[in-house]
Amino acid sequence: MFIEPNISGERRGFIEVICGSMFSGKTEELIRRLKRARIANLNVEIFKPKIDVRYHEQDIVSHDSTSITSTPIDNSQTILLLASGVDVVGIDEAQFFDDQLPDVCDQLALKGVRVIIAGLDMDYLGKPFGQMPNLLAKADFITKLHAICVRCGNIANYSYRKAPDASRILLGEKDSYEPRCRKCYYEKT
Repeated sequence: MFIEPNISGERRGFIEVICGSMFSGKTEELIRRLKRARIANLNVEIFKPKIDVRYHEQDIVSHDSTSITSTPIDNSQTILLLASGVDVVGIDEAQFFDDQLPDVCDQLALKGVRVIIAGLDMDYLGKPFGQMPNLLAKADFITKLHAICVRCGNIANYSYRKAPDASRILLGEKDSYEPRCRKCYYEKT
């Protein structure tokens, strides 16, 4: 990612979105970027939706057990209250946040904050998920990650739900979901 040098001295914020299917490494990449920001001695605040308690109530944890401490919150407006004076804001599982998240991210970026967001771009039905389409539209930088299809070994960008549950939100891991390529996803659905 190339960031244009700022000769005026004023800090400019921007929005980065990391997206992809389940098991593509989104959270791992988010954690990597946030840890690098801390190495650079930047003030970092990290948030996740309160409903995500799969691995830990407070920490953001990737499927490979990499973790970083975060603040679980109920709504995106809380980010504005808790992120005053920070350099970098990290947000995981953005698809689970309310419709104010894109505006909150815009406000932070306008204040000079680097906003790094990770989330599923599609739900298990292959449809755009939550506020992710709006965040992708507002993003200055987008990273789309891919998993490996468990059926054929090609790149996977779909999250196939194995569990017999029709609700849109079902927090789960490998017991409930598997990554699939387009062909294998549509053959089995």
